[in-house]
Amino acid sequence: MRHTNFPVTNRPVPVIGLGSWNLERPDRPRAVRVVRAALDAGLTHVDTAEMYGSGRVEDVLGEALAGRRDEVFLVSKVLPGNASRRGTIDACERSLKRLRTDRLDCYLLHWEGPHPLADTFAAFEELVAAGKILSFGVSNFDVERLEEAVRVAGPGRVACNQVLYHLESRGIEHALLPACRRHGVALVGYSPFAQGAPETPETPGGAVLAEIAARHDVTIAAVTLAFLVREPGTFTIPMTSRGSHARENAAAGDVVLSAEDVARIDRAFPRGARRESLDTL
Repeated sequence: MRHTNFPVTNRPVPVIGLGSWNLERPDRPRAVRVVRAALDAGLTHVDTAEMYGSGRVEDVLGEALAGRRDEVFLVSKVLPGNASRRGTIDACERSLKRLRTDRLDCYLLHWEGPHPLADTFAAFEELVAAGKILSFGVSNFDVERLEEAVRVAGPGRVACNQVLYHLESRGIEHALLPACRRHGVALVGYSPFAQGAPETPETPGGAVLAEIAARHDVTIAAVTLAFLVREPGTFTIPMTSRGSHARENAAAGDVVLSAEDVARIDRAFPRGARRESLDTL
């Protein structure tokens, strides 16, 4: 599994991680087994949020990570409505309790909301000083909002921007990804399969992916993920409901796509015209 140093903490983090949205929907024992299988496969970049299952996902992860916390780069998010200075600190304390840990490796503002960024970031800095979080970032911020976040937080303080990124949604490559690079901000893509299954060979684009996958002796899913983390400073956090899928996803961390592979995928899934707004689910 390829690792890249995550900004601010400079900790080596797997480029392929584990998302946890809807993790609570299977039965709890199965969810715990899936998380542990993902860790065994090397997917130790684990992402969650207080919003997921109204805290239930964090609680499941707290059980799944018991005894293995130090292996994990753990990320959670505060809801915009809770992101006042006092509210952010209180929300973080609740997340830590559910996750059964004393710190988060990164804590994100889930999306921009009613509270001034200065108040949210002041709370983040207070949590950093207390050792409750080791870094902080944002999620669902377009270029304009990211520039504002960097201006408010100061240079080198915003660790990442987490946004939707999959083969049918590549608009971030026009301006947002370059902006992240410019400011030393990691780009973490969520929903790399657009909330569905990977492409299948029955579609034209899927046929291209299948041919490339066969040459690398991996799955279509692994090729998809490898493409989405081909650029420096990019990570992806697919959700999975099966341990076998976690192992398939982890294989993507070792796939090195050739220039020809990348060009073929680029033609099959064009990024389209530049737009200022971000895609959403």
